Amino acid sequence: MTELRINREKVLGKIKPMHGVGQPPIIGVSTEKFHFLKEANIPYSRLHDVGDWFGGNLFVDIPNVFRDFEADENDPASYDFTFTDIIIKDLIENGCEPIYRLGVTIENFHMIKSYRIYPPKDMAKWARICEHVIRHYNYGWADGFNYNIKYWEIWNEPEGHPVPQKNGMWNATKEEYFELYRITSKHLRKCFGNEIKIGGYASCGFYKELEIQIGLGAAFGTDGPLTDWQQRTLYFEQFFFEFIKMVKEENLPFDFFSYHSYSQPDQNKIMQAFCEKNLEEAGLGDVEIHLNEWNPNPYREERGTSRACAAAVANLLAMQNTKMTLMCYYDARIGISAYSGLFNPLTFEPFCTYYGFKAFGKLYSLGTQIECVCEGNELYSLAAMNEENTAILISNLGEDTDIKFDTNEKFKAYLIDEKNTFSLLDTFDNSFKIKKNQVIYIEM
Repeated sequence: MTELRINREKVLGKIKPMHGVGQPPIIGVSTEKFHFLKEANIPYSRLHDVGDWFGGNLFVDIPNVFRDFEADENDPASYDFTFTDIIIKDLIENGCEPIYRLGVTIENFHMIKSYRIYPPKDMAKWARICEHVIRHYNYGWADGFNYNIKYWEIWNEPEGHPVPQKNGMWNATKEEYFELYRITSKHLRKCFGNEIKIGGYASCGFYKELEIQIGLGAAFGTDGPLTDWQQRTLYFEQFFFEFIKMVKEENLPFDFFSYHSYSQPDQNKIMQAFCEKNLEEAGLGDVEIHLNEWNPNPYREERGTSRACAAAVANLLAMQNTKMTLMCYYDARIGISAYSGLFNPLTFEPFCTYYGFKAFGKLYSLGTQIECVCEGNELYSLAAMNEENTAILISNLGEDTDIKFDTNEKFKAYLIDEKNTFSLLDTFDNSFKIKKNQVIYIEM
């Protein structure tokens, strides 16, 4: 039996916004399901690939809000904010802050033909267009708003493949992306100072570290040519090292570094440690770190399963105790994509994974992290409190485990899996069982 203990005297900091999402639960152009974000206390929605399946030429992307690149970027009439205004307005009204990706949606059929993933033909003008997008949403320009959106990310996954023509996000060289980042970041800092946070580059991730440390995939250094995937993972790291070297040497604006992972929680901890170590060694240890695309189970057959829920919650809990600043799960759209893990595309109702996020949102609302000990193989836990209440969230990716809660206080335990959404558990002598791939929320 595993013992569960908390210590309110040992305060560890604030519960961080680990439970952000990618694109929000939009249906076509309807935002009627955004209330689910508010009900789960979701803090951020990163606006990338928005409307990828329906209305993909309407939202967020620079070519969608500035449709004719030859137009005058200083003229409000050159911009079409119509549909992006709707999304951002309804996000704000539901307590969810946008993270605005300045760039374009992925082109999954780029090997047939690419449309928008080439570098801007005039990068300085592109930067000025981004400036006016920010002015619209933060400073009221062009019949705009004063939302004070904080995070502005320059492009997405520019290093997807060392051969530009095989990259669905940036059909160009790394040097061309570096130039785009250099020009855009400096221009936006000149315009807005520290009133916004500028960053990127939404890295594909550090999968090479998994192959090295835990033997995931074929080993490096063996006889024979590297696989295409190995070449890519090497390039991911080469790009990262050259990018942070440039940023440091040129003293470029760089408030946050963002990266992606579709790995399991323990594997993500390896990526995060690699990221933290190398930013620190580059003299960039104070830069925020965002894991703003992640999903341990991006498979259609696993959507809505207990495993998908438990793995997602485990990642929320595991990253709390790293230097991670915030995370955005990919994603909360309502659609047919295998990555859409929070909502059923047929009923439009939440999967159990959504309720795992909702449980974390309860911890987030309490605010203060306290010590929580619940040791076990692939057992993850986190506790939070405010002046009146205490709560604990546990996720079990290992075998069935009996837990003894070391307290004389009254508590209620709620079960979350594919058959239960906050179902009250019977507890006897302060003990309960958590089965493999279950999540339990405890309220005191």
